[in-house]
Amino acid sequence: MNVQLHGRHPLVDQIVEGIKQQIDERHLRPGGRVPSIRGFAETHKVSRFTVVEAYDRLVALGYLESRRGSGFYATSRRNGEAALKDEERPRTADLVWLIRRLLTQRDGVALAGAPWIPSDWLDEAGMRRALRALSREKQILDFGDPRGHAPLRSQLELMLAELDIPVSSSQILLTEGTSQALDLIMRRLLRPGDTALVDDPGYYNLFGNLRQHGVRLAGVPRGPDGPDTATLERLARQHQPKVYFTQSVMQNPTGTAMSPHVAFRVLQIAERCGFMVVEDDVCCDLDGPGPRLATLDRLNRVIYVRSFSKTLAGSLRVGFIACRGDLAAELLDLKMLTSITSSQLAERLVHAALVDGHYRKSLTRLRERIRLARERAVLALERAGMELFVEPKAGMFLWARFGHIDDSLPLAEEALAEGVMLAPGTVFRPGLEPSPWMRFNVAMCEDPRLRALLERIASRA
Repeated sequence: MNVQLHGRHPLVDQIVEGIKQQIDERHLRPGGRVPSIRGFAETHKVSRFTVVEAYDRLVALGYLESRRGSGFYATSRRNGEAALKDEERPRTADLVWLIRRLLTQRDGVALAGAPWIPSDWLDEAGMRRALRALSREKQILDFGDPRGHAPLRSQLELMLAELDIPVSSSQILLTEGTSQALDLIMRRLLRPGDTALVDDPGYYNLFGNLRQHGVRLAGVPRGPDGPDTATLERLARQHQPKVYFTQSVMQNPTGTAMSPHVAFRVLQIAERCGFMVVEDDVCCDLDGPGPRLATLDRLNRVIYVRSFSKTLAGSLRVGFIACRGDLAAELLDLKMLTSITSSQLAERLVHAALVDGHYRKSLTRLRERIRLARERAVLALERAGMELFVEPKAGMFLWARFGHIDDSLPLAEEALAEGVMLAPGTVFRPGLEPSPWMRFNVAMCEDPRLRALLERIASRA
């Protein structure tokens, strides 16, 4: 292929279009290996970073797949990606671009829209104690039980009982964070061309993963007390979905919680229309009020997903699925086929931290610190003239906008150039529709650069 170093089109676009054409015209067959990043860069006299960006976009578009330690290979265009309409493919690529550009950590940047709690807010001393205790145990290098570390599953059974979610350890499957949990559920319940219901706005990584599975998205508007149930039922009857993915409390990005009557109505609609509900409760330990769908449903139609990334350590990648016993067995088979097992070492470390006796105390301190930060962030955003979607009672996220701005994406681009990372609402929309809203992480809102930026924006109104 020919790459024009001084052509009118960006180098990344040239590489993407050139490889797409080779695959579409069958010059590069499914399974064929494309040149390595270094080899392509040297052959065409371009930067390796340029090639990395082009290959990443081609992976997002479904033209290439990355094989760890081996390189990049052309994919079969008859898989799940083929179920997407042509106009939907760039959206997936754009989502990957926006996440990388706007929602990843950069040195020296005020991370106002970040999705995580600062590591220095977490109990590092407790994790070090757990590490020391684990280092004295035997057989820490085994593959472990594919269902996950048995003592941890028993501990989770007790923790779920505190939420009045009836479950036995045999119904709990440990995973590598909620990401693997959601991916296993998609593989089991959905097929290319199916439609899934999702919150609008909702979790951007979930949307991208669903699209990679060839699943179409139908967004259910999220209100102050939960999803719009009238729209939920209309979409369910129209699309006959198999699954609705939602968060009942501390929803990302709005911070909202379902009221009891909305939660009850959601389960009624699921029963009437015959779909499953996947409840992502990743922020559970931050003490969100409100009923869990799994509590009301008793794990009949609800699949409950959770992890410890927000309160222990994001690097551990330990999560779990709790569901009906028959479904847990099927998900276990999928887990063994796709990853054999999860990290016993990480699971044993989480178990040691949970039973150490200090975890509940550290949670109390963390919740109080987040509460105070949330109060200060609410006051700061309101003083800057921003409108809050709701004022959450728990959790780390605020959803806010300026009344004179229709699309927050250009604003986020401008802020990034000034050293402030905002999270524009468009990445939280199922179809990447423009949005004036932005997500703020209350733990990150005291940086003077953010305060100054918001004041300047408000002055333009």
